Order: sequence, then C-alpha cells, then structure tokens
Amino acid sequence: MNGEATILHADVDSFFAAVEQRDRPELLGKPVLVGGWVVLAASYEAKAHGVYTPMSVGAARRLCPDAVVVEPRMSAYTEASRDVYRVFDDTTPHVEGLSIDEAFLDVRCLRRTAAPREIAARLRADVREKVGLPITVGIARTKFLAKVASGVAKPDGLLLVPPSKELAFLHPLPVERLWGVGAVTARRLHELGVTTVGEVAEFAENDLVSVLGRASGRHLYALARNHDPRPVRRRRHRGSIGAQSALGRRPKSLEDVSARLVGLVERVTRRMRVAGRSGRTVVLRLRFDDFSRATRSHTLLHPTANTGVILATATALLEDAVPLIEERGITLVGVAVANLGDGTALQLALPFDRRHSDALDAALDEVWQRFGSRAVTRAVLIGRRRGVEMPLLPD
Repeated sequence: MNGEATILHADVDSFFAAVEQRDRPELLGKPVLVGGWVVLAASYEAKAHGVYTPMSVGAARRLCPDAVVVEPRMSAYTEASRDVYRVFDDTTPHVEGLSIDEAFLDVRCLRRTAAPREIAARLRADVREKVGLPITVGIARTKFLAKVASGVAKPDGLLLVPPSKELAFLHPLPVERLWGVGAVTARRLHELGVTTVGEVAEFAENDLVSVLGRASGRHLYALARNHDPRPVRRRRHRGSIGAQSALGRRPKSLEDVSARLVGLVERVTRRMRVAGRSGRTVVLRLRFDDFSRATRSHTLLHPTANTGVILATATALLEDAVPLIEERGITLVGVAVANLGDGTALQLALPFDRRHSDALDAALDEVWQRFGSRAVTRAVLIGRRRGVEMPLLPD
C-alpha cells in the first residue's frame, strides 16, 4: 500500500446543476433542480432546504418553493464531462474514472515536482478556469479515505488527510460515510447502538460478519480501519454502453414503453458506432412502481452495433417482461449492450450484404452528425415526449 497521501478523489459539485448555473448565470446563487418528475441533481442552495436525489420534483418544490426547475440537457453534461476529464488527464497519467463527474487520480509520479496538496489546488483552479465548474478534492493514502475526505470537504473544498491522522479523522464520522452502508445497513447498526465509524472499528471481524453477513461484515471491518489496498487503475474501455429513461408514474401502455425503447436503442447504437465498438449481450433494465427492478439479457452469436438487430433483441426481452409490467406498473426502462469489442473486427453474418441495414445506420449517422440528433426521427417517436434520458454508467 502507498505510504504517502498521494491519491486524489476529485468530484464536481452537484454536476448537472453546476453546468446549468454555469451556462445560465442568472441561476447562480439560486436553488436549482434538474429533472422532469424526479430530481436528478440539486444545487447546494436547494440542498440547504432538505432537497435530495432522487426525490420527486413535487416534493422538492414543497420543501423549496423558490426552486427553479430545469429540464436536463444530457449532451451538455457529456461535453462538460469530457472537458473535466481532459483536465484530469493533463494532471496525471494515472486516472481512474468512477462516473461522468468524479475520478481517482494517483499523483505519486509527480511528487518530486510538487506536493499533492499543490497538485490538487492546481487541479481545482484548472477545472474552474477551463471548464467553469466547482470541484472538490480529497487527498489520502487510500482510495476509500480520499473519497471520504472529498465528501467531508464539499462543496468546493480541498482536504488532505495525513497518514498519521487517518483514524483520528475517520473514526468520529457517522457510519453512513462507509462505502456500502446504505439505509438498511445503517438502520441495523443503529439498532446495535453503533453510530460512528470508530464504534464499527471496535467490533471483531467475526462479530460484524455474524450481524451483517460475510461480504458486508468483512468489507466494513476493513474500511473502518482504513484497509484499502486497491491501486488507482487507468481507465479501461467501458464494459457496456447504455441509456435509460424515466417514464413517470402515470399508467403507460406497452406501446408507449416500446416507443421509448426504440429511442434508447437508437441512441445507444449510435454511441457504439461513434466509439467504434460492437457488442454481443443486449441487456434490458426495468424499474417498477414499487421500486423493485428486473433485468433481462440475451447474448447474440456475433458482435454487432446494428440498430435493427439490437432493437429486435431488446423488444423480445421487453415482450418477455410484459407480465411483470402489467402486474407492477413501470417507471423506468433502460437498455445496454455489453461484451463490447472493437467494432472494426466484425465477423460478417450471412448473407454478406447484411440486408443493407448497416448502410442505413451509416446514412443516419451522417445526417445526425451534420444536422443534430432530431433531424431524422422514427415515425413511432413523432409526437411523443422523450422523457428524462440518462447514460448508464460503465460497468
């Protein structure tokens, strides 16, 4: 394990809301909610009123009547993410992305030229100057503690945890700061009278395992002592490319859901072709009115980025899930393509012309690139709201 505090966790503050405030200066200092019927992001001015994500926009407005609700602009957030990652990559070659707005950076290779705190301060200044966004950075010896430090330092802060003071910093914090402690685990710990990380550290490993189960018990035992040997790994090609769409709580027909799926598949396959990727496994993800979830998947014989093939597979998966949708109602649909590979190394299926469908994809890609994503729309999508669409995080 690294003996110095050279791991940075960099996290843009309220990313979607910060992009909106950057692009619309009249929103600076105001409570901003990004979302349609559910809050995808809230500015810190809104969070001060008790708004959190995800919650319904209606509930958020009751807590914060002066909030400005903004429709999400995923293309703007994607572009801002690219700009932020350019700053990360310019800072150090050792960058491990966690999501579109946060990453770990290992700056050990730079310690002869600058101290980690100086590197972090420069990183924050560069993101502010080049991208126009506030970012918080935590610095520590382990990835876990660096992430905790950035959480404590928010918003728009910088915090270094020296190796000699790791447990003094960590142990007074609430148990919710430990990775893996959600509402259920926190409630179980609170029932045992455990509210701080230090109190978790007083447990023997076997006792935590008996209370929380083997995986969770061993995990929390290690984190409460800041045992985290994982190195920062450079970003690899993502394991999947996907998108999802919130459908709202109004009743939806299967036709409505199918139409939304068409738009998602078009978006995903277009992104695959732009990235030069192809995949074999099509994954359908559903969320229901009772907040339960279901996943269906099918692996194709050959990798593809063809819209027609992937749409046909996703539609078949959706039809298989109809009994669940009718029983529980549906609030979200997502599609992803996994088992990705190099899109230039496709094995041609018979017949070799592949029924000209790839030529159609190529023509549409060119139109969309030149005139925008809404220049050509499938007939099934005309007159329908697209809803709130978000990219699925890479696996």
